Amino acid sequence: MTLFFFALVVVFAGAFAFLNGFRDASASVALAVRTRALTPTVAVLLAGIFNFIGAGLSATLALQVSRTWVALPPGNNGLVILLAGLLSAVIWGIYLWWRGIPSSSTHALVGGLAGASVASIAVGGQAVTGVDNSLLIQVVLPLLLSPAIAFLGAFVLVWPAAWAARYTAPNVVNSRSRRAQAIVAGAVAFGHGLQDGQRTSAVVILALLASGLSDGAAPPLWVALLTAAMLTAGTLAGGWRISYTIGYRLTRIDPLRGFVAQLYCSLILLVGAIGLHWPVSTTHTVTAAALGAGANQGFPATNRRLVLRILLFWVLTPLVTVGVAFILGLALSPLARL
Repeated sequence: MTLFFFALVVVFAGAFAFLNGFRDASASVALAVRTRALTPTVAVLLAGIFNFIGAGLSATLALQVSRTWVALPPGNNGLVILLAGLLSAVIWGIYLWWRGIPSSSTHALVGGLAGASVASIAVGGQAVTGVDNSLLIQVVLPLLLSPAIAFLGAFVLVWPAAWAARYTAPNVVNSRSRRAQAIVAGAVAFGHGLQDGQRTSAVVILALLASGLSDGAAPPLWVALLTAAMLTAGTLAGGWRISYTIGYRLTRIDPLRGFVAQLYCSLILLVGAIGLHWPVSTTHTVTAAALGAGANQGFPATNRRLVLRILLFWVLTPLVTVGVAFILGLALSPLARL
């Protein structure tokens, strides 16, 4: 049964990665499509290529994430916790995609693991260890702080960018900004692959440890390939509902502000993944940076009702996935004793 549960975790980890790419990766190029820096087809292909590269390189970072996040109980108990957490994140992710709401897959996964852990304790199983200060510092705080940093930074950076272009004709500024956006859109997609590839790879590594199939010394090559392939497949499938929300419904944004937002977003993602080893939500960062750059204009450009709705779903994401994972954990708990 341990191998069966391990196989189920791998399947749903792949589904989580596919949904992540389907929902989030096209959002990384939403602003470039909105400002006509890239066509939708070219944007998706660009995102797919750089997501694959980023996710493939994230395996070694994922090993650090798997050690930092949590320590699962060994055997079926730990695998059932992972399975319930993944199912909860996938179900909520599909619902939010249908609503066209950008949200964090990492928030959903963390909430799912927490809910499944509580369910394990409720039925007399072992708890997930490591949910302490390390989880708060390494996971919760970065996820909460990154939208605020993205919004404020993009808002402020619009001023020097506009000042530098003050004597340049608007059509020239727009043309140059679009060319620059085409480059930084690839950087954002690469950062997304590095960031979100870690999460899926870390889940599979945790499953290998819980099932006793690995000692955690080095990540197997197939884990990186699976994550990269599923993330890229989801990207190429093109879930444009959320991209439409970010690019067209959220705020009015010109090529210069779109370039500023994407450039700053790519820096946050890359520094978070490589320099600080912090999980940063690509969707939260892209959405907040677009809002920050769009808000720094001389006329109202933001759909405030939509912003409030998105913030509400951001708050609900970990709460809902905790509840759903708790129910799934209770339902699956008898299988953990087989």
